[in-house]
Amino acid sequence: MKILDRYIEQLLEKSSPQMPVWNIEKIKEGKESTWNYMDGCMIKAILELYHITKKEEYLTFADNFIDYFVSEDGSIKSYDPNEHNLDHVNAGKTLFDLYKLTGKEKYRKAIDTVYSQLKTQPRTSTGNFWHKAIYPNQIWLDGLYMAQPFYMQYELTYNEGKNCLDSFQQFLNVYSLMRDLRNGLYYHAYDDSRESFWCDKVTGLSDNFWLRALGWYAMALIDTMEVMPEETLGAEKKELNRIYKELIDSMLPYQDEKTGMWYQVVNRGGIRPNYLETSGSAIFAYAIMKSVRLGFLEENYFQYGRKAFDGICSTYLSEENGELQLDGICLVAGLGNKEMREGTFDYYMREPIVKNEAKGVAPLILAYIEILFRGEE
Repeated sequence: MKILDRYIEQLLEKSSPQMPVWNIEKIKEGKESTWNYMDGCMIKAILELYHITKKEEYLTFADNFIDYFVSEDGSIKSYDPNEHNLDHVNAGKTLFDLYKLTGKEKYRKAIDTVYSQLKTQPRTSTGNFWHKAIYPNQIWLDGLYMAQPFYMQYELTYNEGKNCLDSFQQFLNVYSLMRDLRNGLYYHAYDDSRESFWCDKVTGLSDNFWLRALGWYAMALIDTMEVMPEETLGAEKKELNRIYKELIDSMLPYQDEKTGMWYQVVNRGGIRPNYLETSGSAIFAYAIMKSVRLGFLEENYFQYGRKAFDGICSTYLSEENGELQLDGICLVAGLGNKEMREGTFDYYMREPIVKNEAKGVAPLILAYIEILFRGEE
């Protein structure tokens, strides 16, 4: 897959902390980049590339990128923990690795800065973190990925595991509240107060099964399980593994036979203008292949992840004017207090489809790394 090596080099050459080419949201806004989850996804992927290739340029890029935002006292440029936005926790995951690799004390301090947000994050009646302060009482699947792997890792590394069961319980609550018993898929979001215009007034749930949200949830499970020690959290890890395997088994019937990808609205593949979407498909490719490597799924599952990876590359990775382009990426989708984000099928079709955006690029790199782990290309 030398083509992917070339693609990664192309992206890094053109990117700086102030203006990374993969942050299409900021580019469209014409604004300098801030501390955000998209860059967090990319830097995490670049650090994983460093670990498997040992190429110093990857570590140097990641270190320079995060160093730009982190001050010596551990404060983070453009990040306010009191905004209580779970998305902003995601980039904090890179700090654990960078602190270990570089020994920079400011990274250790910055880890505490990010954790300070979780200590005061508002919660639903079930004890789950609100997705954002501006979205009161709401749980989004996205938020499990943004916060829980960081939360679990912090607890185990710096807090003697005191709140590990809190993290575990938040997953159990999502399993009981947001999973459709008929097909095993999860709805994008849940409003504990039942007050949002987009939610069902009886269940509190949004209307649809959005691919990338399901992907974030799958990554949340696998990345959280990865750091959980068998000796102290073995039973909890086993339960999350059961939930995770159920999710993957529920997704497989919806995998496109030809490409191995999944549709933007997962269970409505035959309805136009639904489309095979890159980011969510790449996330599942990564999650499935990684969970086989870590022993959370049997070996025979690997083929489903590999098929999705190959399908993305053949369907959406192409060359234009001497440069590689990854297409088919949904820019953003959410359930906001703006009525245009109402969570209908039409809404998920309306959101822009873009190229070379981090939410598609980063998981494709992570999936590629899983192939490298096996010595395959």
